[in-house]
Amino acid sequence: MISSSLFRPNLALHPPTAAGRPGLLHRHVDPLLCLLPLQRRKQHSHRRRQGLRVRAIDAAQPYDYESLLVNRLTESTKLKIGILGFGNFGQFLAGAFIRQGHKVFAHSRSNYHSVAESIGATFFSDLNDICEQHPDVMVICTSIISMESVLKSIPLQRLRRNTLFVDVLSVKEFPKNIFLQLLPTHFDILCTHPMFGPESGKHSWQNLPFVFDKVRIGSEDSRVERVENFLNIFNKEGCRMVEMTCEEHDKYAAGSQFITHTMGRVLEKLRLESTPINTKGYETLLDLVDNTSSDSFDLYYGLFMYNENAMEELERLDLAFESLKKELFGHLHDILRKQVFGKLEEGAARRPVLAKLPKNESPLLPPAPPQ
Repeated sequence: MISSSLFRPNLALHPPTAAGRPGLLHRHVDPLLCLLPLQRRKQHSHRRRQGLRVRAIDAAQPYDYESLLVNRLTESTKLKIGILGFGNFGQFLAGAFIRQGHKVFAHSRSNYHSVAESIGATFFSDLNDICEQHPDVMVICTSIISMESVLKSIPLQRLRRNTLFVDVLSVKEFPKNIFLQLLPTHFDILCTHPMFGPESGKHSWQNLPFVFDKVRIGSEDSRVERVENFLNIFNKEGCRMVEMTCEEHDKYAAGSQFITHTMGRVLEKLRLESTPINTKGYETLLDLVDNTSSDSFDLYYGLFMYNENAMEELERLDLAFESLKKELFGHLHDILRKQVFGKLEEGAARRPVLAKLPKNESPLLPPAPPQ
């Protein structure tokens, strides 16, 4: 910007031309300046040019179409996200959504108005009110055992017909089946499992696994882009994105997550305490107890009740424990036997041992050799 105070009022507008167009600005020539020698006139003109100073560069324009297009592109990737179930995990996810510029609406049985306001979300006590905000995405963030009743209570007629429904439960086949049973076909379905929580992800989500399955997504570009925008929230946070079917997830989770929670619960029953001589392994066990005990028992029960693979893993865990006890007692039996019988057994002839059980009606031991 050039200071207008440095200009002399020596500009005039020519009268309109014959074609009706306004005349161009024309600089009047100072008559006194014409009388000066040519060298003096050049010096005078040079001093005038030196008097001009730049006040601003690239001043904001009222029609900056480039920035306008950038803003429109940025806004097009922002989502209105509704969260049903605004407990610890719902608040944990909402923080990441808001950090990335998405608008969050929340609903829960308990009153979380102050919590929602503190993180920049809007809380609705009435389920009808949150649906009337027409969120692009509705995230089911309830406990596993209450998911079906919550989904049945949603006034679906108040939502847009192509709303994306997302669950973040720790089991996947169960919510997938409930979605398919209760939601009309014009709603999109995305089943996800952030395999971390407020404790394990409180510092960073970097490299933490996020599992998802695009169960039912409409073919329109806008619906495909909406799913990608939602998944991109977790990608931007550094999660390790893992796409797999709900069935595959539950099979793997029963052998990892359910066993982890089971061992944490068992160790919690032992009431382990820190000692002055903790080893690294013992510290890991204490951390496991802390991580699992912070979750509700409803979560653990849901992992067992709503994953058909959990019972098999529990039985395998029981068999493994019994096998370990037998191995320990077997070694103890050998030691005690040596202490009791001593050298009596060393000189005695070894009795024949069966490699495997004989078939029915077969003698248990081979016949004695002829004398």
